[in-house]
Formats: sequence, C-alpha cells, structure tokens
Amino acid sequence: MRLNSIKPAAGSKFAGKRVGRGIGSGLGKTCGRGHKGQKSRAGGFHKVGFEGGQMPLQRRLPKRGFVSLTASRNVEVRLSELDMLPIEEIDLLALMQAGVVPADALSAKVILSGTIGRKVVLRGVGATQGARAAIEAAGGSVVTE
Repeated sequence: MRLNSIKPAAGSKFAGKRVGRGIGSGLGKTCGRGHKGQKSRAGGFHKVGFEGGQMPLQRRLPKRGFVSLTASRNVEVRLSELDMLPIEEIDLLALMQAGVVPADALSAKVILSGTIGRKVVLRGVGATQGARAAIEAAGGSVVTE
C-alpha cells in the first residue's frame, strides 16, 4: 500500500452543488434561492426567530417563571406516622408499601410532628434536626447513604 493510492470508500464522498452553472445543472439562474426577497440577495439574512417585523413567538407568549416538576414528589412524613408502622427498618420502599407516601414519591423526609415512643432505623430517608433528635432519644438511628 502506498500513501498516494489511498482513496475513500466508493460512495462516501459527494461533490458539492455547483450553483449558477446553467439550466442543465438544475441550479442555474436563481441558484436554488427562489425569486426576490431578502433571502435571495447576497448578504441577506435575519436573526433566528425573526418574523419579518411581526412580534416573534417567544415574545408573544407569557412568562411563566420556574416551577419544579419534582417538588411535588418529595414527601414529608410525620413522626407519629412512623410510630404506627409495624416495622423497625424504615426506608422509602417500606413507606410506599405501608401507604404512608405515594408510589411515585422520589424522596421522603421525616419532620418533627407528633411523638415516637419506639426504636426505628431510618435508611435513605431524610430527617429534620428535631426529628433526628427525637428518633435518637427513643433509641433509634438515622442512616444517611
């Protein structure tokens, strides 16, 4: 093999369009630009979204601000709800199976509301400072993973 004999694979390279080379080429006269108008002229261009002076779509639509799509799937759980569960090891899946949180919940956080009088171990579930203190005072623990 010689460097001067290397060629691309057959059909992998295409010749560019040669515009303005007569009627037989299919791109003669107007060269595929159509008749008249800003885009047919040399140097004729406009910004993306420009609608000829009409108020552009992105300015006609109202501003909506930011609404988090996941905020509604982050659930708060009360201490009193944990106290009613029959299990000691509590994680997100256990809370879903018990019906404490919805099945589509992404995360859960225990808040200090009510009391807890037994030992529980939280795994992969958040807890506020007050809730963590109440769980640890009852002999339980919060494991963050």
